[in-house]
Amino acid sequence: MVATRWKAKALAGALSLAILPNLATAQPPAANAGYKSPRDAYGHPDLQGVWTNVALTRLERNPKYGAGLVLTEAETKKIEARTKAQIDLGNKPTDPNAKVTDLPADCSGGRGTDCNYNAAWTDPGSVVMRVNGQPRNGFITSTPDGRVPMRKDVRVNPFGRALPPGKSPSDNPETRALGERCLLSFGNSSGPVMLPGLYNNTYQFVQTRDQVVIDVEMVHDARIVRLNTSQHLPDSVRPWMGDSIGRWEGDTLVVETTNFHPEQVFRGASAHLKVTERFTRTAKDRIRYAFWVDDPTVFAQPWGGEYEFSRITGQIYEYACHEGNYGLVGILQGAREEDRTGHKTAPTNIDQKAKAADAEDGEG
Repeated sequence: MVATRWKAKALAGALSLAILPNLATAQPPAANAGYKSPRDAYGHPDLQGVWTNVALTRLERNPKYGAGLVLTEAETKKIEARTKAQIDLGNKPTDPNAKVTDLPADCSGGRGTDCNYNAAWTDPGSVVMRVNGQPRNGFITSTPDGRVPMRKDVRVNPFGRALPPGKSPSDNPETRALGERCLLSFGNSSGPVMLPGLYNNTYQFVQTRDQVVIDVEMVHDARIVRLNTSQHLPDSVRPWMGDSIGRWEGDTLVVETTNFHPEQVFRGASAHLKVTERFTRTAKDRIRYAFWVDDPTVFAQPWGGEYEFSRITGQIYEYACHEGNYGLVGILQGAREEDRTGHKTAPTNIDQKAKAADAEDGEG
């Protein structure tokens, strides 16, 4: 009963005094409450088009701004101004005689000095995510602090699968990240839960009578939501991005996903993970996206949140990924050199993860 009540409130975005007391007076009325979505050829709300979830906001709230969900205008302007300064710096011409060690200032957030990307090559967004016009400090709305409620009696790697003791991600190609191997989006762009990342935060929605297809720019993932069934695939069949079945509830597309591939790990979740998503078009250029995550083996309670997609013009271009990227050879060669000498030669992006948490806006 308690879980059901939390679920309904999180998905509806109606946060009451009992859940988040500091939002009781801050929550504005729903935007475009009288908006009526256009219909497709089958009479369903038309979600088709190219959309983006690019934003500076991340899944979990940044503790720097307290436990509240809504940022102040001053906080919002400070975050967006800092990001603009970084973008402007990255757009400046680079001295052709500069060395990598001369470029710490315009490295993208959390990657430290001597980085592999500077800000000119990334697109993490330039504005804070707004829902109903509110600038948000995170996407999660179901927990008071806006953090993922991990079970304290279970040890998991919240960012990926755990390797056996003594093993390294660079032991062989199969233990490198799925994105590097061009098998699935970097981060969790494809979802579910669909989350913005460092770049390529664009999606195309295509509808037919029996399916909704979400074409994800990052690694060119195509997620198919089946509308003509209520039965999931057998438990032994576990495709990338799981098995998604959908149904229409009024103007909202409700999608339930189970049967996740065992190598596709989301916040340490297990094979029991179930994600429920709700897509509601709230304006000609906005889609409200709500999600609910359930896996009692790793989470202390079910949890969820929301954000809004924005419509954009243009099209999605091909993400021309080739397996492992050409850098994989260098990664493995470097790892073998470390094995031979016993000397760690350089920090990795995994090492930089801890530094990101200490950055000005290093949100989870």
